[in-house]
Amino acid sequence: MTETAPDLLYSEAEEDLRAAVRSLLAARTDTPSALARAESDTPYDPRLWQALGAEMGLAGLLVPEKLGGQGAGHREAAVVLEEIGRSVAPVPYLTSSVIATETLLGLDTTVAEVAALLGELASGRKTAVLAVPFSYGPDSARPRGGLDGIVRTVADAATADVLLVPTGQGLYAVEAGEAAITPLIPLDLTRPLADVVLDGVRGTLLADAETGRAAVRRGLLAGAGLLASEQLGVAEWCLTETVAYTRDRKQFNRPVGSFQALKHRMAQLWLEVVSARAAARNAADALATGSPEAPLAVAVAQAYCSRVAVHAAEECVQLHGGIGMTWEHPAHLYLKRAKSAQGALGSAGEHRAAVAEIVGLPGPA
Repeated sequence: MTETAPDLLYSEAEEDLRAAVRSLLAARTDTPSALARAESDTPYDPRLWQALGAEMGLAGLLVPEKLGGQGAGHREAAVVLEEIGRSVAPVPYLTSSVIATETLLGLDTTVAEVAALLGELASGRKTAVLAVPFSYGPDSARPRGGLDGIVRTVADAATADVLLVPTGQGLYAVEAGEAAITPLIPLDLTRPLADVVLDGVRGTLLADAETGRAAVRRGLLAGAGLLASEQLGVAEWCLTETVAYTRDRKQFNRPVGSFQALKHRMAQLWLEVVSARAAARNAADALATGSPEAPLAVAVAQAYCSRVAVHAAEECVQLHGGIGMTWEHPAHLYLKRAKSAQGALGSAGEHRAAVAEIVGLPGPA
């Protein structure tokens, strides 16, 4: 049987989607507003999420039309996340529209409670998060014993309407107002973390333990794979801005970008970003087609793209010179997004170990 080669290119429809999302984000997000929100207690812009999730219908890209969504796929969602990474937009797209939505799609969608919740997420009326630490990857998540205790560092829990809680008895949907949620101070202020106390909460059982475990893994796998696209967007913005700055900034009456040492650094970064694009697109395509190679593609993408995003952000800060170190310049927002994402949904080391296991190589000693 001949395997179909992955499609790493963007279709015309995907480029149209990119243009629409980029136009909206450019009109609704800018550095002063992002910095102001980062310094406030409300890092998310509800009007931006309404425009992005509900009015454009992007919250329901992964949800089939019969359940109230757009019936698109992971390739389209990856394009959206590239643009979110490019603008470090403070919206719960990854956690709600990808991870929580994919988890629910891994359940029996004929169950009334599951279908109703998917419809609300697809419409943008509600957001949901998977109540596991943001550092957990597809192979490291373990269900808690019961509907109680504390879940540490849950991304976007403070702004969510529904918590999806995996337990030894099954997967529960819990109204966020039932839990005690304590916001934390994260490195990336545009993606808030919180501790969630579940003691005394009531929830709706959506699936049994075995089905819930498989669904949680599906959600985290999709999240890790598409996080690579967000990291690609971060890296592309950093490269573009750095090249533009070094072309305009002059020293000794020459653009600093004309000096050989800086040319080499930016050329190396360009090669890394191009490779990251290939890895991220491969993961998105594997998820979209349901390829059996999806776990390998996701692990490769995360192991590589997380490093490239951090390197690109570090180069952006350094090659902007003194201005890159200031609070007013957005470079630090991209460095913080890249660095926090590096440890999200499984570390690079975990993903490299997964690659070794999948291809049958010996793990680290």
